[in-house]
Amino acid sequence: MRRTRLIALGAACATITVAMFISVHLVAGQSEAASSPITQVYNPYPPGILPSDLSSEITRVQREVDLIEERALARWHTLKKPILTGQPPLLQNSGTEAIETLGELMLYDRNISPGKNQACASCHMPYAAFSGPIPSVNLTMVAFPGTVHLRAGKRTPQRHPYAPFFPVFQYNQVQGLFFGGNFWDSRATGYKLRIPDAEQAQGPPVDTQEMGFPDTACIAFRLSQAVYRPLFEEVWGEGSFDIKFPRETGRICATPGGAAVFGGNTTPVSLSAGDRTRANIVYDRWAQSIDSFEQSVQVSPFSSKFDAFLAGKYTLTPDEMAGFKLFNGKGNCNSCHLDGRGTTLKSDQADTSAAAMMNPLFTCFGSANEGVPLNPGNAFYYQTKPDSYGFIANPYGFGYRDLGLGSFLRSAFGSGPNPNLNWKQYAPTVDGQMQVSSVRDVALAPPQCPTTEAPGPYFQKAFFHNGYFKSLKQVVHFYNTRDKYAYPVTSGHCPKGTTEKVDCWPMPEVRNNIDMTTGNLGLTDEEENQIVAFLQTLSDGFTRPYLNSDTYTGACMKGGSATTQGNEHLIPTPLLPACASAICGVAPIPSPSIP
Repeated sequence: MRRTRLIALGAACATITVAMFISVHLVAGQSEAASSPITQVYNPYPPGILPSDLSSEITRVQREVDLIEERALARWHTLKKPILTGQPPLLQNSGTEAIETLGELMLYDRNISPGKNQACASCHMPYAAFSGPIPSVNLTMVAFPGTVHLRAGKRTPQRHPYAPFFPVFQYNQVQGLFFGGNFWDSRATGYKLRIPDAEQAQGPPVDTQEMGFPDTACIAFRLSQAVYRPLFEEVWGEGSFDIKFPRETGRICATPGGAAVFGGNTTPVSLSAGDRTRANIVYDRWAQSIDSFEQSVQVSPFSSKFDAFLAGKYTLTPDEMAGFKLFNGKGNCNSCHLDGRGTTLKSDQADTSAAAMMNPLFTCFGSANEGVPLNPGNAFYYQTKPDSYGFIANPYGFGYRDLGLGSFLRSAFGSGPNPNLNWKQYAPTVDGQMQVSSVRDVALAPPQCPTTEAPGPYFQKAFFHNGYFKSLKQVVHFYNTRDKYAYPVTSGHCPKGTTEKVDCWPMPEVRNNIDMTTGNLGLTDEEENQIVAFLQTLSDGFTRPYLNSDTYTGACMKGGSATTQGNEHLIPTPLLPACASAICGVAPIPSPSIP
């Protein structure tokens, strides 16, 4: 079993109307200075990619984000002022709550985007375990629309809980394996801040397809106007915003990154060397504050049934206990999603190992290629035309292959720059690998839609990096039968008489470095369901309420079967061109070559 996420293939394509234009809505007290709405709509998508309710669902999430921001603002105003004292200086008494509240205010602030319409939380809401909050997007286009509608990224939004516990990215020379980092491809290494989760928080604000600022200085500029600026200065010091921003900063920061007007310049805000340094420090403080919130018990609380079980305060049901034993045995899940106990792969074995920790994180912090098929519903493949700003997200179309960790080590298209040249040589050994995220909260859903599994009522989530799987049942069945029902076809082309995701698995997107410890586990249908039942015990909120999980105001889905969940939206994969040279032609070349 490995960590995953859910998103299905295309629902009915929407006709994008004026209602899709990005609204500019500010939480009370936020500045509107030097900002203008973004009204262009980018729609290069064929029928079946965009959900028909996308406009109303984006508006719903914006309302929910604002509600949580208002709650955080109210809580800030009730905090007792901490006492700055000691050497080194510390904020005595309420310093912890101050920095965690600051991080929360930042996470839900829609002003941290050119159109003031996109917060970090727009793609990471608590009722979905801080993953994708729009079920129909999870069912269709995979990645969420950013500040420029409808630019979209290439992967599913990863969950925030327990991500802060991943160590700094490193290569273990003895094992010959990489561990740590954040993001699916581990590109948030922590090389500078020494906290991968903090460096992950620095990505979306300047990602062209997400929050979309053209310059990191724009984050410092908008924070200097924020209603919670006094809290920032209380935590990080007066004078934090002593930066002389040029008069045109507001106009620049209201223009999305990647716009042709910038000519490729990623620092269009003209600052002196000293002010650029100060703006960079503010950006680091932004990241550290968000990491503080995500590490807190509000996000990563260890409050699941399983935690209660470890403490002797909950008795697992027969199915949950059977699933736990399968997780640690026949299912081979525990070999990567470590629970601090031994793995027993044979029926005559018994686990006599002692728990290594009382709060296991259910990850090995490594990466793996599970052989997931290419998902033709992923919106990224279709963004081959320039939008109204002259930006093209993916000039390679279906020539794109997601090499994951391999692309990052090469500093190739679709990832980020590698800060350690010594790592590059290992790229061919990790092509196709994605982060083994914690399976904690993989099944967390809103209270009114308490499951991710059909017939429900359920909340549609997105599993794995590309959202190919639509239910945990499918995920477990894939690990169980990937090799047993393997066919040399792409998604949407399973042979007549077979059913995709049931007795037909399309070929992997990346065939290199596939993990062969799974694929033909011999689990029965009942045993698959028992593993799902165990995974559901890892959802936080059992011993105490999960903060802000009550904010979902959307609808639940009902009907169907978890086995074939989302199959009604399968899109036939077109004839695939060869992998683009900007991806598969970057040295060291993938071996064997990727078609």
